[in-house]
Amino acid sequence: MHPSAADSEATSLSASSPTRSPRRPAYFVQSPSRDSHDGEKTATSFHSTPVLSPMGSPPHSHSSSSRFSKINGGSKRKLAHAGDRKFARIEEEGLLHDGDREDKGLPRRCYVLAFIVGFSLLFAFFSLILYAAAKPQKPKILVKSITFEQLKVQAGQDAGGIGTDMITMNATLRMMYRNTGTFFGVHVTSSPIDLSFSQITIGSGTIKKFYQSRKSQRTVIVNMIGDKTPLYGSGSTLVPPPPPAPLPPKSKKKKGPIVIVEPPAPPAPVPMRLNFTVRSHAYVLGKLVHPKFYKRIVCLINFEHKKLNKHIALTNNCTVTSV
Repeated sequence: MHPSAADSEATSLSASSPTRSPRRPAYFVQSPSRDSHDGEKTATSFHSTPVLSPMGSPPHSHSSSSRFSKINGGSKRKLAHAGDRKFARIEEEGLLHDGDREDKGLPRRCYVLAFIVGFSLLFAFFSLILYAAAKPQKPKILVKSITFEQLKVQAGQDAGGIGTDMITMNATLRMMYRNTGTFFGVHVTSSPIDLSFSQITIGSGTIKKFYQSRKSQRTVIVNMIGDKTPLYGSGSTLVPPPPPAPLPPKSKKKKGPIVIVEPPAPPAPVPMRLNFTVRSHAYVLGKLVHPKFYKRIVCLINFEHKKLNKHIALTNNCTVTSV
């Protein structure tokens, strides 16, 4: 009697078990009351049925997995939320620390600006030192002599057709130029060198540009030329005096007082004036340190016809002033 009843119950369970649909434990959520009821039912069925269908799934396993997934999901959410809060707190602290560092330190552009300003001040100070050291080292100029090779006065007409005396002259001026600079050379030029008589320029010349190295000197030669310059009535003193008249021959027959003929007085020296400016430029540090030395030279010349083609010393007749 007992085996037949067990067989009937097994047959009924095997017939009804394939009709159940499988449940997904990862996404199945049940209430505690049903879980407990299903648990009791599953336990009863387990005791009554020794073998279950492989397609079926006991309700108790679904409820256990749902609980585990709920607990696991909740803990993950709590951990994620806690991690987010911790990360936000760390990030906020990092930003605060970065802000503190930015407040304490200066930005990079300030350092660059400070470097530029400091370098400019240092360079300007160095340039001032060079300029102060170079400025007192002025060149020295000494006018030695002038030689008149030709000085001729003759009648002529000016550009307007007015008759007057015309002068033609040629002279050579010699001077000594010395650069006293110990660490720089100079470039030398000059203004026109004018030779004037009675406020009339009768000849002129100029110094050819040259370079003088440090602590050296040279002799500068300048040719001065004047061609048919009108004098307008002031050239009488420039006309050479006539030669003295020859003495009459002595007569032996006639006796009388001896006549002594005195030679004519020599003409007075003709005053002339020499005026020019010598310009010296030193490029110590390019055009940034560029000292200039200007020397104004004025010479007084006393010309005499007997000194034609002879050196006329001007060492003591010239004044040199810094401009």
